[in-house]
Amino acid sequence: MAATLTKGQNAPLEAAGVAISVRSAAAVDVSALLVTANGKVRSDADFVFFNQPSGPGVDFVPGSPASLWVSPAAVPAEIDQVRVVLTLDDPAATFGRFAPPVVGVRDSSGNTLCEYTVEGLDTESVVIALEVYRRAEAWKVRAVGQGYAGGFAALVTDHGVSVDDSPEPVAAAAPAAVTATSAASATSATASVAPVSAALPPGTPPPASDQLEIRSAPGESALPPEQRQRLDLRKREVAKVLLTKRATGVRARVVLVIDKTGSMRQLYNQKVVHRVVERMIPIAIQLDDDGLLEPYLYARDFLKLPSIAVDQAHSWTEKYLHLSGTREGLDYDFIGLGNVEMPIMREIMRTLKPGGPPTLVLFFTDGGFSKKREIADLMREAANLPAFWQFIGLGKANFGVLNTLDELDGRTVDNAGFFPALNIDELDDPALYTSLLGEFPDWLRAARAAGITR
Repeated sequence: MAATLTKGQNAPLEAAGVAISVRSAAAVDVSALLVTANGKVRSDADFVFFNQPSGPGVDFVPGSPASLWVSPAAVPAEIDQVRVVLTLDDPAATFGRFAPPVVGVRDSSGNTLCEYTVEGLDTESVVIALEVYRRAEAWKVRAVGQGYAGGFAALVTDHGVSVDDSPEPVAAAAPAAVTATSAASATSATASVAPVSAALPPGTPPPASDQLEIRSAPGESALPPEQRQRLDLRKREVAKVLLTKRATGVRARVVLVIDKTGSMRQLYNQKVVHRVVERMIPIAIQLDDDGLLEPYLYARDFLKLPSIAVDQAHSWTEKYLHLSGTREGLDYDFIGLGNVEMPIMREIMRTLKPGGPPTLVLFFTDGGFSKKREIADLMREAANLPAFWQFIGLGKANFGVLNTLDELDGRTVDNAGFFPALNIDELDDPALYTSLLGEFPDWLRAARAAGITR
């Protein structure tokens, strides 16, 4: 039964990992400070929030509302406490104007372990709500409810971090940057924050688009000007999604799976599938270290095809996107024309190493998936491997179990997403990339917290 805590009370924390979230009538950001026994952070890397979403044993999980995932066993030995901080989005607001926020602690199955209603707040805009702390070899959670009427600056000053209030040499004032108090910790903080963007206090808006990380792959310079321009625009749209989802700097293998069943004939003949392939290449360039897309065709069995490089995309689609015959030494008739998803899914799972680097699987299909129980069991098994499965339904069909992936229980983490695209050519690039990449960063943070990927 869930414990209801009052200020100062504690409760044992026996779960391997917990989600900490807040219910509030006001718009509230949640963050965490990892402090040593003297109540100070070691460096800015011990401050976890939306713009620096990963710390040792703690991950920021975006959502509505956002939450924190804490894995006590992964918290370094020198860290004594993880302090959970609530900050009002509106810096002019105070907690006293709203009903008290409620902070909940839940295990990986969604069971509520304890809740704390943070009462007694008045002029504060920032409050330390909870502490997750160690006692000997055990972990506990304590209701704190310590407010900071001075706001964010007072909070970080008390925890060994300073706020640089000097204005930036630009027309518009920039949000204050979080910096460490010593040269050594400043170096550490810069290294940890750089892949995401400059560290900003909770409640500040996302970084400007001029901070987008636009990557390039070998062969781009060989493209005709029109193709290069289209590729650059698409890479920019992918980068925008990653920036919005606080996933700038993420590296992942990108696998493309394409349905080769008889019902796909029109989509092949009209070159729809060819255009899909070309639109997936910017994702590989932005995520994969080598910028290559790793493709498979599947029906009753599957074919692993040569990797797709950016300057070979057009010739690749002409060589390898076929429904029948023998092409480039590959027997397309061998894998048939009917849907059986398990062999290709098993093959991809075989290539994954527990605890290894992350993989994004982009799985395009026009239906099937009728073996609900078998596929559900396979997705539960796959949840322990470092891959997120993004399924895309092409056209209007019965997508079976794909429609209920979000309801699938028994998984370590939510490892799959699905969206239908009645006419994918009519889906513009911003909408397509948002749908394709919207859930992957959330999975990545949860999978890292669970030790599934690195």
